[in-house]
Amino acid sequence: MKNVIEKLNPLSPVPLYHQLADIILTKIRSGEYQPGARIPSENNLAKIYGIGRPTARQATDLLIRKRLLVRKRGSGTFVQKKQKEVALFSLAGTITSFHKKGISITTSILEKTRLIQIESDLENPFANRKAYFLTRLSTAEKTPVLIEDIYLDPSLFLGIDRIDLSGKSLSQIVDEQYYMQPTDGKQNFRIGYLNGTRAKNLSVSSDTPILMVKRFLNFAQAKNAIYSELFCRTDQFVFSQIIGGVQDV
Repeated sequence: MKNVIEKLNPLSPVPLYHQLADIILTKIRSGEYQPGARIPSENNLAKIYGIGRPTARQATDLLIRKRLLVRKRGSGTFVQKKQKEVALFSLAGTITSFHKKGISITTSILEKTRLIQIESDLENPFANRKAYFLTRLSTAEKTPVLIEDIYLDPSLFLGIDRIDLSGKSLSQIVDEQYYMQPTDGKQNFRIGYLNGTRAKNLSVSSDTPILMVKRFLNFAQAKNAIYSELFCRTDQFVFSQIIGGVQDV
């Protein structure tokens, strides 16, 4: 059976090199391009998809930066062998530590992603303007352990409210759908208490101390593009996070 050649759409607002990168990524995920396999040269990609070689180069460069492809001088461009990587900003450090101990963790959406107007708040970088907002709950061994309120830049993450984030890694979606990764970030820690719906969702009483974390993530495209407020139970687990290569416990 002949392979169907996907066509690029020059009328799409998505740049041609992004479209080609998406096609190559789909072929990697489907197994058409196996780990370690050589993909067509940039000249061949240009001929196949009717584009200039610089555009084909941009597409392969993008996937090389994402560590999905590797370029070998004199040999060509190859599919990178899968590497385990800790996501920078989705509690991946915590989730990894749970998994290493054989503890499964699940994530569910409490409030679906929507665009909202943020009220005045000295710490929230989106104060007095709009941002995408969602709330999710992480559960380990049938025990709720973490609630996250997440705010995202509406320009950088346009359309994220149409993506089902249930049980998915936010960092992976931002990386694969928006081709972005955070450059650095900071976290503020304090002890607080919950009541009402939040306390109920986390299965704690109003006098249970909760670790509260405010996290700011910067991207090359914008500072504080993702801001989140975390409410963590510490009565059963010790939380560990990795931000910008520095581990915080």
